[in-house]
Amino acid sequence: MLSEKKGLTNALLAYNFVYQSADRQESIMISDKINFDPTKLALMKIHDWHTGPYPARVRIALAEKNLQSRVQFVSVNLYKGEHKKAAFLAKNYSGTLPVLELDDGTFIAECTAITEYLDALDGSTILTGKTPREKGVIHMMSKRAELELLDAISVYFHHATPGLGPDVEIYQNAEWGFRQRDKALRGMHYFDAVLQKQPFIAGEFFSMADITVIGGLIFAEIVKLPVPAECLALLAWYARMEERPSVKNRVTMSEPNQASV
Repeated sequence: MLSEKKGLTNALLAYNFVYQSADRQESIMISDKINFDPTKLALMKIHDWHTGPYPARVRIALAEKNLQSRVQFVSVNLYKGEHKKAAFLAKNYSGTLPVLELDDGTFIAECTAITEYLDALDGSTILTGKTPREKGVIHMMSKRAELELLDAISVYFHHATPGLGPDVEIYQNAEWGFRQRDKALRGMHYFDAVLQKQPFIAGEFFSMADITVIGGLIFAEIVKLPVPAECLALLAWYARMEERPSVKNRVTMSEPNQASV
């Protein structure tokens, strides 16, 4: 009996410690948010192309975090294949856009990694989740949006359309491209079903997962792959997303010398 009481006492102490620690961590995050001054951040560079669907993801995240003023955009012309040249490959081995360059010389590639970094700067991770559950669901749905929509459209673009032109598209497999186009259409139906049940891709609030699907639909517009008319929930959601200033102003966030493509 004494042993049982001791075990219960220890369990209660552990329970209280966990929740006190969680409360303290939340208090620290709120304090960090209050004390955060973006003007004190060192200037960062974003290497991207202003109309690219993958760069759009980071531009939207920047605007949602109100960090536009702390970024200098460096244009990398996709249609001239600048992202595959040695000078850029030294920054990102994968030869993809966008890339975040920090003042200490660190280069961070991949949209998810860049968004994670930007979201954590002020201590309030509104885009990538605050609780373990939120983080898990957001990352799951964002990855699902990449696999089933955005990356599938990318393969279609590079393999079954002229893509970035003959100087960049060295190898094309049209059959594979069309298979991925069909996969993207199935992905649209999947996300339509998701949005019939909830207001945002990962649940009740806007997140990185929404940004990834937005990127996919931006790419769909570029390749002239319309969302099926029967996907009413997805179409209505996207209409709402297009009204967000972060989405609406993503291209004009930088003022490129080149004309839009």
